[in-house]
Amino acid sequence: MKVTSTAIPDVLSIEPKVFGDTRGFFFESFNQRVFEEATGFSASFVQDNHSRSSRGVLRGMHYQIHNPQGKLVRVVRGAVFDVAVDIRRSSPTFGRWVGVELSEDNHRQLWVPPGLAHGFLVLSEMADFLYKTTEYYAPNKERCIAWNDPDIGINWPDVGVGPILSSKDQLGKEFVMAEVYA
Repeated sequence: MKVTSTAIPDVLSIEPKVFGDTRGFFFESFNQRVFEEATGFSASFVQDNHSRSSRGVLRGMHYQIHNPQGKLVRVVRGAVFDVAVDIRRSSPTFGRWVGVELSEDNHRQLWVPPGLAHGFLVLSEMADFLYKTTEYYAPNKERCIAWNDPDIGINWPDVGVGPILSSKDQLGKEFVMAEVYA
């Protein structure tokens, strides 16, 4: 597996070794030992999630306060623009964001460590998005930062529609008003 740091050094782009021929392809999407050796993170995933969304759906920017989730994310159908925002006040990259295209074709995964807000925009007609989390979902601890907050300035791609937001995501807080980590 090839692991590359992003502009937020502990957000990692992970490209598995894909074996393909005329029959299709095979790759190991997760191996705890290889993940730990490559990332330096001791993996303890407790929950797997799967979402399906149509073009223009934007989910985010989500995080859990007091029960932060690390997320290993990937797309198995379609394509998304996946974004992480550093909301750790003590971090040198506090308030910065990184975005990576994840697709069924590039097989890329993104490791979003605890302490970051996360979201994605669907680029294709439909996308199936999978993610492993290091903490259980806790609705009462979940928070949301506005996807279009000008202080963060995420440069979302234009997909010709949307963004299509849930009612919860429409209520995302401004970054300056959001609860963040120390």
